[in-house]
Amino acid sequence: MASKRSTTPRILTIIGVIAVIAIIALVLPRLNKKPAVTKIGITQIVEHSALDASREGFIQRLAELGLEDGKNVEYVVQNAQGDMSIAQSIAAKFVSENMDLILAIATPAAQAVANATKDIPIVVTAVTDPVAAGLINSIDKPGCNVTGTSDLTPVQKQLELLKRILPEAEQVGVIYNAGETNSLVQVDLARETAEMLGFSLVETTVSSSSGVYEAAQSLVGRVDAIYVPTDNTVVSAIESVIKVGEESGIPIIAGEVDCVRRGALATIGIDYYVLGKQTADIAFKILEGEKGPEDIPIEYLDDIQIALNLTAADRIGLLIPQDLIDEAHEVIK
Repeated sequence: MASKRSTTPRILTIIGVIAVIAIIALVLPRLNKKPAVTKIGITQIVEHSALDASREGFIQRLAELGLEDGKNVEYVVQNAQGDMSIAQSIAAKFVSENMDLILAIATPAAQAVANATKDIPIVVTAVTDPVAAGLINSIDKPGCNVTGTSDLTPVQKQLELLKRILPEAEQVGVIYNAGETNSLVQVDLARETAEMLGFSLVETTVSSSSGVYEAAQSLVGRVDAIYVPTDNTVVSAIESVIKVGEESGIPIIAGEVDCVRRGALATIGIDYYVLGKQTADIAFKILEGEKGPEDIPIEYLDDIQIALNLTAADRIGLLIPQDLIDEAHEVIK
């Protein structure tokens, strides 16, 4: 018969082995477990370079803050191609997939996701007036699951710039989609400014980008210049307006810088890439749990830039004053 002395070490050894196995069973799954991945849905109403730039700025800034695509964040990027029904389908898809956060680029996309969910945090950008769009309760305290940045442009300064370039202008055309709340806000401001500056506003509307060229042609012989606000429908087809302007010798004043890079004459506007980065800072606060969207005020971009396209001026035989060229942040030659 074995003694108690010889049995005890064996029992202790068995207990020790069991304890080690238990520890491994607890620790190993944790070692193999992948880090949590944040899912961010990005919905954009239409593809054009300004909105694309805001998306790129957003993703780049989050990478700088430690959220790297393919590592600890997954982006699902969708484009509605200017179709509101598609925007609504994208919104429903994001809700069903239970995104951690949704970035909505431009007013129609923001309206679609805001109608689809009251729970998932929504950060918007390139939205001119989120209160008028019915997205939030107030600029200072949204009071809901929506916050972000506005791309409200300095409409008065843009039309004052037009007067500096073309002081004799009496009739100024404006092309916009009356179905975009952001455009209605800007056109209201343009009407007020036109009256103050002493010229008449000649308005023409479109419902899709395919009608932009015809709308621009309808202004030929009736206006001295054309103003294009940050209207998503028109900006997505800005080349059509520029073509008509060059053929008819009509200067095009744009609502944002990228349109000038694409061939419009001038603007005082914002940089959408920088706006996207600013939006990412807000998103990061929400994801980190610092604040909820209901308590984060809508932000604006203070960095307003003068951009001039001297090549566009040459094509219509227009001379830009040298003092204005000296003031410009960006001059395209």
